[in-house]
Amino acid sequence: MEKQPENKKHPRALEPFTLLLTIGLSVIGAIIGMQLIVTLGISANTAIIGALIAMVISRIPVTLFRKYRSVHRQNLIQTAISSATFGAGNSLMIPIGIPFMMGHHELIIPMLIGAVLAMFVDAAILYRLFDSKVFPASGAWPPGIATAESIKAGDQGGKRAGWLGLGALGGIAGSAMGIPMSAFGVAFIGNIWALLMFGVGLLLRGYSVPLFGVDVNKLYIPHGFMIGAGVVALIQVTTIILKKKKTDAASAMEKEEPYTRTEKDTSRALGFGFIAYLVIALIIAIIGGVITKMSFGMLLLFLLFAAFAAFVHEVIVGIAAMHSGWFPAFAVALITLIIGILIGFPPLALGLLVGFSAATGPAFADMGYDLKTGYILRGNGEDMAYELDGRKQQFIAGMIAFGVAAIAVLIAYKGYFAQNLVPPVDKVYAATIEAGVSGDIARQLFLWAIPGAILQIVGGSKRQMGVLFATGLLLLNVPAGWAVLAGIVIRAVVLKVRGKQAETTMSILAAGFIAGDALYSFFSSVFKLKKL
Repeated sequence: MEKQPENKKHPRALEPFTLLLTIGLSVIGAIIGMQLIVTLGISANTAIIGALIAMVISRIPVTLFRKYRSVHRQNLIQTAISSATFGAGNSLMIPIGIPFMMGHHELIIPMLIGAVLAMFVDAAILYRLFDSKVFPASGAWPPGIATAESIKAGDQGGKRAGWLGLGALGGIAGSAMGIPMSAFGVAFIGNIWALLMFGVGLLLRGYSVPLFGVDVNKLYIPHGFMIGAGVVALIQVTTIILKKKKTDAASAMEKEEPYTRTEKDTSRALGFGFIAYLVIALIIAIIGGVITKMSFGMLLLFLLFAAFAAFVHEVIVGIAAMHSGWFPAFAVALITLIIGILIGFPPLALGLLVGFSAATGPAFADMGYDLKTGYILRGNGEDMAYELDGRKQQFIAGMIAFGVAAIAVLIAYKGYFAQNLVPPVDKVYAATIEAGVSGDIARQLFLWAIPGAILQIVGGSKRQMGVLFATGLLLLNVPAGWAVLAGIVIRAVVLKVRGKQAETTMSILAAGFIAGDALYSFFSSVFKLKKL
């Protein structure tokens, strides 16, 4: 990979041809995101697709295209298409589908305005938190590692490319057989304790009925666990921010990992986020018309709860995404909705509340993945000035992509809704609002919040055992549970036999597994490939 001279400027996101590629691929990414979210209910990670397109462009024998052999320009391109995909699909289509399913079409545009604002704030907060003690650059961010290793292999070739290619073939083959290879690969690079809890949670959710005769989801056990773990996680984050600085003598004895974002930067970013979400909640309440349907006290409670819920939602989603590469955005938004029903907000306010909550988190997680890719490609922070410059350029590329995604959704949503193509999860949200929640559910949530809180306390802020266990409980994917546990066992055995020198090879293989899974998922969704 190219060595960067000191004080060299990072390629700019606003270079004319780079900007043109960014916009063009963002349009493609937005279309992919919208199509997949309304047909399959998921979004594919298109980052590696963007990187491959940039690699192909760089091989065109024209002088203009040669400079795209730079891994840093390729990184800007993958940042854009990835941001547009998650932005259009997860951050925008899901929120605006909720008022449509509720039969209140007049609320679609107010919801879209609020979701767009929330998406931009979401990404901006992660940009200001990345490489802080709360969200360190050294965190796993697995899809980010996969994209970085793919770009590096394309640039360097040799043994690294061989291992990556082998992993990608394994990822494609495994995915074709129904094995979730992303989950298997993540186990090679993530935090073992966090992933162990994630895998156990997945298996408990999948086997709760045959083993215990109990459907944990119907008893709201996963939701209670996440509420308890999430509250403790928020307290842990707050503690990190408010923790008094060590004396010089203590700091000299205990060298901590250097971060580019200080505790002061972190507290400012989170403070900015809460205020911004409070303002957006007010905007949604005004233009959505719900401000006239609540008393002043209820309105004030709605605004505070909506801002707090959005804030907590992105923190929980970000923690899960950093450690496992999976984020339970749909489920955590559902928890927000359930609590909102228990508080007693009117139906229209609940629809806007859950849409607002769902709009936060996906852009936060995706920006983390993209910045992790850039961090690796830029030498893991060796040249801090170059790292910060590159991070800023990625942020610009991502924001352009989010803007393209917003325009694409505004133009396309009527066509989708006219065919009754709505994200499946929106039907769940609308049905929950219509059905309401009983006092018994409230007791279940409180009861199971206690062990969730205890597990999060035991694991601490670095392991995030409570949040990841709850994430597993919220997802119905038994094969992923077995894949995670199998990967953890293989990782432990290999490290025991080969030692630390095996870590690099395992990371590249893991990147290949994740990349192969992403490629298979993408092409199977486009060409309707059948599993073997």
